[in-house]
Amino acid sequence: MNKKWECCEAEETRVKDIVQKYNISEIIAKVIVNRNIDKTENVEKFLNPTRKDFHDPFLMPDMEKAINRILKALEDKQKLIIYGDYDADGITSITVLKKFLEEQGMEVASYIPNRLDEGYGLNKDAIKGIYDDGYRLMITVDCGISGLEEVEYANSLGIETIITDHHEPAENLPNAYAVVDAKRKDNTYPFNQLAGVGVVFKVIQALSIKLGLDEKEYLKYLDIVCVGTISDIVPLVDENRVIAKLGLKLIEVTKNIGLRTLLETIGSKTVDSGTISFGVAPRINACGRMGFQQEALDLFLCDNVEEAKKIAQRLNEYNQERQKEEKQIFEQVMKKIEAGEKEKTCLILGSEGWHHGIIGIVSSKVTEMYFKPSILICFEGEEGKGSGRSIPGFDLHDALSKCSKYIDKFGGHSMAIGISIKKDNFENFKNEVEEFAKDNNVGDIIPIIHIDEEVSLKNINIEDVESLKLLEPYGEANKNPLFVFRKLKINSIRSLSEGKHLKLTLKDENYIIDAIGFNMGNLSEQYRLDDKVDVVGTLDINTFNGNRNIQIILKDIKLTV
Repeated sequence: MNKKWECCEAEETRVKDIVQKYNISEIIAKVIVNRNIDKTENVEKFLNPTRKDFHDPFLMPDMEKAINRILKALEDKQKLIIYGDYDADGITSITVLKKFLEEQGMEVASYIPNRLDEGYGLNKDAIKGIYDDGYRLMITVDCGISGLEEVEYANSLGIETIITDHHEPAENLPNAYAVVDAKRKDNTYPFNQLAGVGVVFKVIQALSIKLGLDEKEYLKYLDIVCVGTISDIVPLVDENRVIAKLGLKLIEVTKNIGLRTLLETIGSKTVDSGTISFGVAPRINACGRMGFQQEALDLFLCDNVEEAKKIAQRLNEYNQERQKEEKQIFEQVMKKIEAGEKEKTCLILGSEGWHHGIIGIVSSKVTEMYFKPSILICFEGEEGKGSGRSIPGFDLHDALSKCSKYIDKFGGHSMAIGISIKKDNFENFKNEVEEFAKDNNVGDIIPIIHIDEEVSLKNINIEDVESLKLLEPYGEANKNPLFVFRKLKINSIRSLSEGKHLKLTLKDENYIIDAIGFNMGNLSEQYRLDDKVDVVGTLDINTFNGNRNIQIILKDIKLTV
């Protein structure tokens, strides 16, 4: 697939100013300038965030009202229940709020809906059960902002609801006691991209201020807040960057037995954003996907090492089961695509027997592979539930809004949706979305690789690559910097892992560098020794037999024109 390369050209005067002012390497300064960090954020705060960089929590809508109600519940010894989502953001949100409130002497329970039986968000049956159990105060975390009917139902039962959420609200807000969400239209809070657990963190920060507690009483939860923040793929800028940077340091010495045990089970030698994204998050999310959401919460709340080991092992098993099912569904989807769907503008497929807790992951892989919007539907009888993913430049939520006559219901945003549909309407829906995508020229959208800087082998050294760590943690809106190297000669080329990966040695004059392309093994037959190529990738240091050498982690490769 042809990809368009867009390379930034840093303004030299701005680069020099930053190098001198902050005593950093030129390569770091160029990345900062090319990403406009010096214009959108304080550079010192970006490079070295501290606890003093958190905003005033009381600037968030309804925060004062929510805090006063919680304090009244504390004073009156009123028990409360936390209603949270089943993903990593929701689980960590419940953990942080529950542990903090219990430390203040409150009686706190929690409720997590089963993804397979109840789906996302508030539901009336759960609320009725909460009422029957004697709870009259409910706090939602990472959900609730779309639960207009459900909140009204809670009101009718005499349950007061405090919503804490980070999702986009509809035109009308739920009629809750308080709605703490920085995405409200009347928001004055300076940053509206917090994860659900980030909003919860602001709640416990506000409570700590009101109670006159030492700041360490809320800062000590930054390890768990960091896990939820990175897991939810929110932009790692502003407060999210502060949470991630400080939180990762705290994770290294975490006192949370469950988190520490999970990290030991994973076997990770270092803890960085990748450890959370690819090690911790999938195991937590696997619980929700497979219908065992309570186990992930139990792990984080666990205070017994042996019990934590047992739960962590089960999380591993759920993740392995999830991976197995994902592989099976992916193979089935690929057969369907290659058998007759490949030329379609949108890849919309349905089948009996697919696990609807997993098809979202498969949809992501399909979209990434073909660079096409995809929607996968699993049918049980006449009822179908599905997930979809999109590509930059095509608003999938808007598309479904305009093709909604065959849909029972849907939700989400421009890049990801959830959908319910009858089997009888599937083909008509499929055709309608395909026509809409064609009319909007979706097939003409070309994937773009945004390159931070063009560099040459002779101008890069280990110290430069090590200095890039200042930009960590990497994540959404702060990706690992991409560099382009031009006119390199292929000195050696081979595939690894039974043809799965690509291994190259590249040369420029007397300078040689290794490069590895994961899942790019198919390209080994397209290039030959002595070919001149341009490559794009991230920079890494490979340590082998005591030797440390720079290597390129390939993102793309082209013959030099």
